[in-house]
Amino acid sequence: MTTIRKQIETALPVADAFAYVADFASSAEWDPGVESAERTGDQAGDVGVGTRYRLQVRMGGRTAPMEYEITRYDRPSRVVLHGSGSGVTAIDDIRFQDVDGTTRIEYVADIRLGGLLRLVQPFMGSTFERIGRDAAGGMQRTLDDRAARAQRP
Repeated sequence: MTTIRKQIETALPVADAFAYVADFASSAEWDPGVESAERTGDQAGDVGVGTRYRLQVRMGGRTAPMEYEITRYDRPSRVVLHGSGSGVTAIDDIRFQDVDGTTRIEYVADIRLGGLLRLVQPFMGSTFERIGRDAAGGMQRTLDDRAARAQRP
């Protein structure tokens, strides 16, 4: 298993940051490793435990499907999603904290490769680090853009 830990801070209020990121359909907007993301099932219902998503994630030169489900939803402080697909399982634990009027987000992803891929996982540290850095950077930019738009008259 590989664990990726990233932390960012944004001016977007914690409730707004949580609502946006916890709805994982937004991941295609902020994570460059996600080609597309959509909610599945009841599209009109509220986001919460049991909400499912279908993502197309970039892996090397191809895309692969992954299915995610919210397994913990503590608004506005924590969301946990379990994902699986194409020989990969992931647990994404995202925590939100108000810190003096800004929002601190800690994103921890535990990734486990299956099948023959598990043999190469110990050698993929720099690849996973880049994936985490790119996702955190995209989240930072997107949330900061949302905060700036909200402050405009």
